[in-house]
Amino acid sequence: MIGHAIGSVFAAARDALARGLIALGVVPNVLTVLGAAAMAAAAVCYALGSGGRFAWSLEGGDVPSAWLLLAGGLLTFAFACDMLDGAVARLAGSKTEFGAFLDSTLDRFSDFAVYAGIAIYYAWSAPKANVTFVLLSMVAFFNAYMISYTRARAEDIIDRCGVGFWQRGERSAAILVATFAHNIPALVVQQAILPALTVWRRISYTRAAIGQKRTGAGPQEGGFANRLRIWRQPRGTIRYDITAAANIAWLIFAPVRDADVLRNWLAF
Repeated sequence: MIGHAIGSVFAAARDALARGLIALGVVPNVLTVLGAAAMAAAAVCYALGSGGRFAWSLEGGDVPSAWLLLAGGLLTFAFACDMLDGAVARLAGSKTEFGAFLDSTLDRFSDFAVYAGIAIYYAWSAPKANVTFVLLSMVAFFNAYMISYTRARAEDIIDRCGVGFWQRGERSAAILVATFAHNIPALVVQQAILPALTVWRRISYTRAAIGQKRTGAGPQEGGFANRLRIWRQPRGTIRYDITAAANIAWLIFAPVRDADVLRNWLAF
C-alpha cells in the first residue's frame, strides 16, 4: 500500500541516520530535549503568525507568513528528533525506563505548546480576540491529551489499546501539513472534532476488553459494519490511505479562515 511503502522508506532512512548519530556519541535523551525545545520555539512562531493565508493564494496582498514557514522548519526538526530518539535507543541498546518516561512527558508538552501558541495568536487578533478559534485550540489540545491518557490508563488494565486513527504520528503529520499549507484554521477545526472519535473508540474498546477478560478472548471489532468504517482500518491498508488523503486534502484546501465561515456553515 502507498502508506506502507512510504513508511518503509522513512523507517530505513531513520535507522540509517540513527546509526550515524550513535557513531557520533549522541544519546537518546539529548534528542528528546532538543525536540521539545524546537517545539517551544515553534509555539512562539504560531503565536506570532498562525493566521497566515494559503501559501499559493491568488488574493491581492496575500503573502505567505514567514512565521509559519519558520514554524514548519522547527516542526520538521522536532519530529525528526522524536523519531530518532527511540531509534537511537533501540539500535544502541540504551533503552531506559526514565528515557521512555521523559519522551512521553515531553510529548505532552509539545502537544500543549502548539495549541497554546495558536490560541495566543487568536486571543491577540486585531481588532478583537477570535474566541471561536481560541476555544477550538483548547479542545484540540484536550483531544490530543485524552488520546494519550486513555491509552495509558487502559494499558494498566488490558494488554494493549492502540486503536484509533488519530495516533501521535497522524496528529503530528496533520500539524506539519497545515503549517506548510498556511491553513491553521482548518487544523484546529479538524483536531477539535475528529480525534474525539479516537478517544471514544479507545474507551469503548477498553470496556469491551474488560468485559471479555474472563473468557481470555480479546474484544472483537470485525464484521461488515466495521469494514465500512474505513477510518478504523490499520496503517498499510488502502482504506487507511483513503482516510489519510481525505484529511490531508482538508488541511490544504478547506477555506476555514475565520469564525464567520463556521457560523455560515452552522446557519446552512
